Amino acid sequence: MISGFGWAALALLFGYLALFFWGSALAAQAAGRPVWLFARATGRDRLGAMGFRAAFALAFFGPLLWLAVPTLHKVDPLWTEGRAVIFGLIGVFVAGLGAMVAFAAQMSMGSSWRVGVISGETGDLVSGGLYRFSRNPTFVGQAALLAGVAMAVPSVPTILAPILFLWSASTQVRSEEAALRAAIGPDYDHYTASVPRWIGISREAEP
Repeated sequence: MISGFGWAALALLFGYLALFFWGSALAAQAAGRPVWLFARATGRDRLGAMGFRAAFALAFFGPLLWLAVPTLHKVDPLWTEGRAVIFGLIGVFVAGLGAMVAFAAQMSMGSSWRVGVISGETGDLVSGGLYRFSRNPTFVGQAALLAGVAMAVPSVPTILAPILFLWSASTQVRSEEAALRAAIGPDYDHYTASVPRWIGISREAEP
């Protein structure tokens, strides 16, 4: 079975995904162009795009499949039958915090929001708000969301989800940084020198 906290974490994941697609549609309308660039990704970026999709699918559908097919969760050494209540409570908190950070970071991007990266199709540099503490706060929030789901519903697929997500995010970040450096130049170099890639305290760039 899945505990009440587990169902709450899955509901948070579903709600976040709904807001993610809604926010992406708003960004596309504001930008006057498509913001969903995954379909045009190539090489490692294409693998990263597939990894993002797989990570969220594992986190959401994995527990439901395990619940529907008891044979699967009976051989899963991580499945707790909903008994890890304290762990579930912590997981819901982490998932909720991650969802809020990810969506807030996405919305603060406005028309610069992109899903994926294509050289020459970057938006303006956003460096305020959460972007003062992380160059990739959306990824940080999404990773926390998936980690929270894994804590609230421990299983092989939910544990694999954040691992696969982190690999995909690291892959995309490298391509994004190259594209932004080419498009923005010195201003982006100053930003990367003063703000951590993932999370930390903003620091002044050295002269």
